[in-house]
Amino acid sequence: MNDNHFIRGRVPMTKSEIRAIVLSKLDLKKDSTVYDIGAGTGSVGIEAALSMRQGSVYAIEKKEEGCELIRRNQEALGAKNLTVVCGSAPEALTGLPVPDRVFIGGSGGRLAEILDLVREKNPQARAVITVIALETLAAVGGYLKDRRLEAEIVSVQVARAEKRGSYHLMQGQNPVYIITIPGMIQEKSCCI
Repeated sequence: MNDNHFIRGRVPMTKSEIRAIVLSKLDLKKDSTVYDIGAGTGSVGIEAALSMRQGSVYAIEKKEEGCELIRRNQEALGAKNLTVVCGSAPEALTGLPVPDRVFIGGSGGRLAEILDLVREKNPQARAVITVIALETLAAVGGYLKDRRLEAEIVSVQVARAEKRGSYHLMQGQNPVYIITIPGMIQEKSCCI
């Protein structure tokens, strides 16, 4: 889905190229229960909801501006199977149905707590995490190592053309690490 379909504000949004990879890595089923944690504008959760009308998506966002943008985007795009949850993870996850797919686009520095709660709810849940800060990447690596979990890590660099006079110049976007934990049961060794 093109980024211009979403109402934007000052809230972060997972861009279309990264969103396509994230949705592929989530490997959604027609009736998946998905958490979109740190949902921002809701772009990942809304696109997931639209692709699996029998499933349920819970878009968790702690900023009120983000919650309002998700609601507006949900209404504009017709994502009826998406529920907006205003609050901070992991606390906001406690009363929600058990997920089988989890996307973490923002954790507020509480990634380990969030992943531990997801593992407690469903050790088989597939988790996909996007990371742009090296400190967060190190935190994910430490988490995987400490809990002896396997993961796939992909680094993506996207550039977009911008018109400058009569020329089009490629402008690099932030590199993004996409970490996929296929099922969060304990494994023999770790990838990092």
